[in-house]
Amino acid sequence: MPDAARSLDPDKLKDFSKQVFGALQGAMTSAMICLGDRLGLYRTLANEGAMTSDALAASTGLSERWLREWLNQQGAAGVLEYRGDGRFALTPEGAAVLADENHPAFGCGMFASLPDTIAVVEQLPDAFQTGVGLDYDALGPGGAAGIERGFAPWFRALLVPMALPRLDGVVPALEAGALVADVGCGAGVALLEMAKAFPASRFHGFEISHHALARAEVNRRVADVDNAVFHDAKKDPLPGDASFDFITTFDCLHDMTDPAAAIEAIRAAITDDGTWLVADIKARETYEENTEKNPMAALMYGTSVLTCMSSALSEPGGAGLGTLGLHEELLRQMVAEAGFTRFETLDLDHPINAFYVVRP
Repeated sequence: MPDAARSLDPDKLKDFSKQVFGALQGAMTSAMICLGDRLGLYRTLANEGAMTSDALAASTGLSERWLREWLNQQGAAGVLEYRGDGRFALTPEGAAVLADENHPAFGCGMFASLPDTIAVVEQLPDAFQTGVGLDYDALGPGGAAGIERGFAPWFRALLVPMALPRLDGVVPALEAGALVADVGCGAGVALLEMAKAFPASRFHGFEISHHALARAEVNRRVADVDNAVFHDAKKDPLPGDASFDFITTFDCLHDMTDPAAAIEAIRAAITDDGTWLVADIKARETYEENTEKNPMAALMYGTSVLTCMSSALSEPGGAGLGTLGLHEELLRQMVAEAGFTRFETLDLDHPINAFYVVRP
């Protein structure tokens, strides 16, 4: 007999309902975080301390009644601390995650593109029928800006001072003058951080998202660097002339429709003594391992349906790896098949990403 046809257990029904509506509560809280970020409310709370809705309204020029309801929700959700007498506060930890874009723990960027991400739900029934998903440009300019803000704090705070020195020979090569490629560069934040730090080297970013490339050009002008350039990879792909000394791929291989072809292109582009730094989501080989070892597995599988797997299936025959689809053993196999002979893991104590150093 199917489980759904058996008699209902009242206690299990109550528990299941609590779980499902807890997920809906989380969605509401996420929407309120997105709103608080857009209105600058977390920055105001971080700067001014515990505030009532009246004080927050006076400081921001926004409607007190709307702010009061937002504060109540954020306090009930545990995002803000309630200090009594109608006052709510953002803790130092909350400020790091929600207000300080220079802190590597900043996470509000991940909420910034929430409306654009959720909007693709309207198009996904067709994807479930046809098997063909949506590329990242389906999220619009707001999607590209949100992804940029989500990843930028780590790149700005830790990539150059902490990560690159862990790679044998890379920093001296960059100081002397090297040719560098960032494949799947997005809005170019990582590439530009390296370009600013190593003016003797030349940096090339390759990306297929037009919205991300537009952001990258804006960021390049703001950074005022002349040793970095961005390429539309569909029109101007990574050259296969074994000329690049250092190549990076940050959180993009699992999103690609043909990651094997991308890895082969990287092998053709890199010098015989070059270094390839891979960052991708910490994934395991099985569903059981992912759900047992990753407390954010449900979030990541959902993200995969909305963005990562959808992108990886955005062309017929796409690989469709998805957010948790590129585990270490699979990557080892793919890079070996492309002709790389050296592969090592690199522990950078990142909460979400695994890092690998690959060499010919």
